[in-house]
Amino acid sequence: MERKVWKLARRPVGDIADTDLTLVTEALPDLAEGQFLLAVIYISLDPTNRIWMSDMEQYMPPVALGAPMRAGVCGRVVASRKPGVEVGQIMAGLGEWADHIVSDGSFMSPLPQLPGVPLAATYGTLALVGPTAYFGLLDIGQPKPGETLVVSAAAGGVGQIVGQIGKIKGCRVIGIAGGKAKCDYVVNELGFDACIDYKGEDVGAALDRLAPDGIDINFEQVGGPIMVEVMKRMKLFGRVSLCGMISTYNDVNPREEPGFWTTILMRRLTIRGFIVTDFAARFAESGSALAGWMLEGKLKTRQDIRPGLENAVATVRELYTGGNFGKLLIEVQAP
Repeated sequence: MERKVWKLARRPVGDIADTDLTLVTEALPDLAEGQFLLAVIYISLDPTNRIWMSDMEQYMPPVALGAPMRAGVCGRVVASRKPGVEVGQIMAGLGEWADHIVSDGSFMSPLPQLPGVPLAATYGTLALVGPTAYFGLLDIGQPKPGETLVVSAAAGGVGQIVGQIGKIKGCRVIGIAGGKAKCDYVVNELGFDACIDYKGEDVGAALDRLAPDGIDINFEQVGGPIMVEVMKRMKLFGRVSLCGMISTYNDVNPREEPGFWTTILMRRLTIRGFIVTDFAARFAESGSALAGWMLEGKLKTRQDIRPGLENAVATVRELYTGGNFGKLLIEVQAP
């Protein structure tokens, strides 16, 4: 049996180029005892994909040149020689940009199905962005009723969930997103209190208007000038969940924004960078809570689903230009 798989041909310099990855067809090995074959349904495209392609210091080994591109995946078991893993079972975890994957189950687990919830929403929320939003906000941000929470990339996969959890916890939630359609969505559909269109508004002036008393929690995903404006307005004992800084990932000459270290000291801020796998031992906790909120109608999610494995490279670039609207997934085959 053969499979199609994207392999890293060279490390990107700046934006990801078409020639940085190559789509190849190769033979799949026979299953060994303890392995199963997964037919991939969805591939998750995430900002961290660009980090994995580089050789910068990071939280996992970089993808090796010539190796399959790493990704979060969801798929259906089509053959199994692993006890406890049955044909037809839906599995999710760490995989590759491919249409089929042979796995021994490492970094994979069964994906529960929620009645009335599409697979893409279940996968995107419970297995991918949900734990990032849940632990990043609740453990690090520690929201309290009446506090002001600012969420950058508010219409993206993580941001939309962060804001809704913030509302569940009684916060005033201000999103930052690019374009009127995204801002309207997070306010009118997801229940954010307000949203700043960074493409059409002065972010600093809008924050002064919407949060005149300052900001308690910054869920930071963007970095750059937008982060600067939020950080200037942090309150005493504010908290910053540093989830990502996507605005800098394609920089040829990496830059560091001028330090906020005096601000951090004088305002006694707590800042913690985190990677969702830090909380892997507690994923069952987040899955249970998120599923409960979804079934109660308190949590909505939007997926941006693009068809075709062959479109992965062109599509992943949209993450870095704000071209996605919701959690970005490649649909390799129909669920």
